[in-house]
Amino acid sequence: MSVARFIADQRTFYRVPYAVCCAILGVSQSWFYKWFNRPVTAGQRRRAELDAAVLRMFNASKRSYGSPRVHADLLAAGWMLSVNTVADSMRRQGLQGRKPKHSKGLTRQDRKAPKFPDLLKRDFTAPGPNVKWCGDIVRHEALLNRAVVKGHRLRLVAASRKKLRAA
Repeated sequence: MSVARFIADQRTFYRVPYAVCCAILGVSQSWFYKWFNRPVTAGQRRRAELDAAVLRMFNASKRSYGSPRVHADLLAAGWMLSVNTVADSMRRQGLQGRKPKHSKGLTRQDRKAPKFPDLLKRDFTAPGPNVKWCGDIVRHEALLNRAVVKGHRLRLVAASRKKLRAA
């Protein structure tokens, strides 16, 4: 923020006279009025046009697009600018696109279902074959959805009959 903008804001927001602010900050009033009455520059004019175009594109997207999508729309409309310029314009105007919603899992635990005891107490190592049995569903290219018994070695318990015939 420039000193002159600060002085102008003090008058706008807090009703502090320009002369008081200039005296406190040690700048001449003529310098401040030279800044205050200056004509609009080409850069400021382009920035105002860009802000209006960004706001128009943002509202056309139902206020959902972020700066990359608004930038793509402006390029299609013939503007020559970077995505960072669009992001700065959106930041100046306080515009934010909607963030994509993350999908929530659809599997819900049945709270009324009975709880089964953990007989293995999470220890799946067995001293010998056919002592401890546990199951797992594995997706494999050759055999889809096969059931595997884990113990000393893997054994195929069941598989899709179509896949077995094809193999």
